[in-house]
Amino acid sequence: MSDAEFQSWIGRTETIGDHAGPGPLIRLAALLDHEKSPWEPGKLPPLAHWLYFLPRARQSRLDADGHPQRGGLLPMVPLPRRMWAGGRLEIRRPIEVGAELTKLSTIQSITQKTGKSGDMVFVTVRHEISANATLCIVEEQDIVYRDLPLTPPIALPAVAAIRPAATQTTIIHPDPVLLFRFSALTFNSHRIHYDRDYARDVEGYQGLVVHGPLIATLLMDHFLRQNAERRISRFSFRAQNPLFDTAPFTLFSAPSETGVDLWAATEDGPVAMQAHIQCD
Repeated sequence: MSDAEFQSWIGRTETIGDHAGPGPLIRLAALLDHEKSPWEPGKLPPLAHWLYFLPRARQSRLDADGHPQRGGLLPMVPLPRRMWAGGRLEIRRPIEVGAELTKLSTIQSITQKTGKSGDMVFVTVRHEISANATLCIVEEQDIVYRDLPLTPPIALPAVAAIRPAATQTTIIHPDPVLLFRFSALTFNSHRIHYDRDYARDVEGYQGLVVHGPLIATLLMDHFLRQNAERRISRFSFRAQNPLFDTAPFTLFSAPSETGVDLWAATEDGPVAMQAHIQCD
């Protein structure tokens, strides 16, 4: 598509509804290995809105990668890889369990780029999430489209990463069961998270890919385990390198001038995701 064709998609909107039932929260607590729900009773914890407004595409309307076929709100980008690259959100007020939810989504920007890995298209979508007709969350999501690798990836030698000093750490073992349960919890059928042959032979990954939203959720849980009483007003995250089910990784956090910095990385690898939390 040309730039002009892409620009014609900017401003397109979609509105969908849902109900903030308690079931997804119970399953999220189990996924995060909490004996019982650790969050404020009657309220959705930060990022739990990702468990609602799930995909509704019929089985016959899925692409070869497991994603819903192109069309609808998102533009028809002619690149096969689709991933959630990062996002920023403002929590204006908590959502009550049982609330009627509405999400207004708007295409905010579309940018074409060329990097070392080839052509890329970045689509930013703005979501306004209301509970019982009151605006609660404003979120921007960055979706990246990329081409498939032309040759199998070359394994690079391990390099010690230079990172800031962390005050809290948590080790995560991302086995296939964890990835499967998160895919089920979010109705995410992207095959890179559960189909090892597809992830390796088609998309060129070295193992099953850990979901970006799962890493972000784990970073949020890492923070809340130490700061359950704090009210989070803003959260942002950016995926930088993939994580796989082939090795454990560590969640890190450290205070900064504007809040708390968080990041995820394997022992000898580069930072996979950076995040930042601001509290009231």
